[in-house]
Amino acid sequence: MNMINPLAIILLALGLLLSEVSLGDGGHQTFEIKDFELEAGGILPSAILSYVTHGRLNEEKSNLVLVPSAYLGDHHGFDFLIQEDKALSPDNYFIVATDMFQNGYSSSPSNTSPPFNGPNFPTIEIRDNIAAQYRLLTELFEVSKAAAVVGFSMGAQQAFQWAVSHPNFMDKTVGICGSAIEHPHGIVRLEGFKSAIMADAAYMKGFYSAPPTIGLDAAGTHWAAWGTSPEWFRLGLHRDMGLENPTDFVEFFKNFVKTWDANNLIALANTWQRNDVGMTAQFDGNSEAALASIRSDVLYMACETDQYFHIEALRWEAARMPDANFVIIPSLWGHMAGGGMSEVDASFINDRLTAFLKSEK
Repeated sequence: MNMINPLAIILLALGLLLSEVSLGDGGHQTFEIKDFELEAGGILPSAILSYVTHGRLNEEKSNLVLVPSAYLGDHHGFDFLIQEDKALSPDNYFIVATDMFQNGYSSSPSNTSPPFNGPNFPTIEIRDNIAAQYRLLTELFEVSKAAAVVGFSMGAQQAFQWAVSHPNFMDKTVGICGSAIEHPHGIVRLEGFKSAIMADAAYMKGFYSAPPTIGLDAAGTHWAAWGTSPEWFRLGLHRDMGLENPTDFVEFFKNFVKTWDANNLIALANTWQRNDVGMTAQFDGNSEAALASIRSDVLYMACETDQYFHIEALRWEAARMPDANFVIIPSLWGHMAGGGMSEVDASFINDRLTAFLKSEK
């Protein structure tokens, strides 16, 4: 039986945070950037980048690993790998886990003062996150080179953008169940998710006074159908989560999505839809040229049943990177496999990541 990872269930379902003591967590911190200029032309007068750290930066400042957050995730998304006996051991690496803009921790529609709050929050691109993270690493930690950037889902999008925006900054780039380009099918799927929220009359074009719960419930139902795979449902693998019926899985996601602010969800989805490394300034929309510019070693992990990031699209991207090791996660857990939702998948990811980080170019 493909056993469920109970830690991952707790993180995904309830959004609860792990004990900072158990992981040697440096504690939740923020990095402020005054008058932060955004790619789309706006300015955040006081941009806040949220992050936590694990481990210690060595004297050479050569052991930093950046872990950007995923959609519907935060700086604790990779805690299943950030343990003493795992790939991202704090004994070996100084891990900096960051929150994307718009996820409710870093600057977001939900926590920014007027006139930039709610639906008036400025347009954020993936590259804006990378620009802020670069300043955090180089200004606060005074690091000129990272050992690796490791991301899952939308965190993988950030990892690949790092590899294009700063090709000589990191030795290794790891993308798990995520892409360098958002392909058309994914754009349409996300449009359905957003539409479910916005169709609720209580949403009021983002100027709501109370959460649009009907829309959030509908969005959670949408997410439940896409998170794993058809075979996962047919074989009743929801029972590995302690859920008796498939409808219980729907309730699981509905309850989780309702812990999020609707404007944050839509703003993040908009950023996701526009993801394309080819839009980096020097490539003028040429995605293949951007992929070919990557200089770091790449571990590109794709789940064979992922419905968010289809394996053939990811295989196409990996083939255009100069030095990409394309690894297939053999799982029925779909996109959720990349988040370590089952013990088997978590172990597979950990083993491949451990070997890759230790490998020589």
